[in-house]
Amino acid sequence: MIEVQVEDPAWGEALSDVEAVVRRAAAAVLGAPIPDDQPLATVLLEGDEAVQALNARFRDRDAPTNVLSFPATAVPGAPDDDPYLGDIILAFGVCSREAAEQDKPLAHHLSHLVIHGLLHLQGHDHQADDEAEVMEARERTLLAGLGIDDPYRAILDREP
Repeated sequence: MIEVQVEDPAWGEALSDVEAVVRRAAAAVLGAPIPDDQPLATVLLEGDEAVQALNARFRDRDAPTNVLSFPATAVPGAPDDDPYLGDIILAFGVCSREAAEQDKPLAHHLSHLVIHGLLHLQGHDHQADDEAEVMEARERTLLAGLGIDDPYRAILDREP
């Protein structure tokens, strides 16, 4: 269903079950599993430098970010019903710092960001307020199904 590539060993050092965390979050979004020989997306667990390079190249932002999503584009000659959604890349340093700042387990933050990235690959966005409300509501529902608290409540509770 999901191809997981751990490129920065810090992910595995911090979370011994990191691949299982990613797959569980992905299954919450994607539903019934499909055969492993037909992945729907790739999740790359990287370091900050690699994500910063991608962010600079594709988004003109020369800084690391927590998660990047790259939707798949149609390949000439490929069937129109190709289920592949795209790629998600997460930066360990940014994600671990955010989890600590938000006083939440790294596994919960990783789950949230995998769900967030997959929703982007499915066409959700948060540029406009109404789009953000729909996307955040979906994230809350999916995370609740995994037994994870509303990530936005913690952020709102800290705002002055």
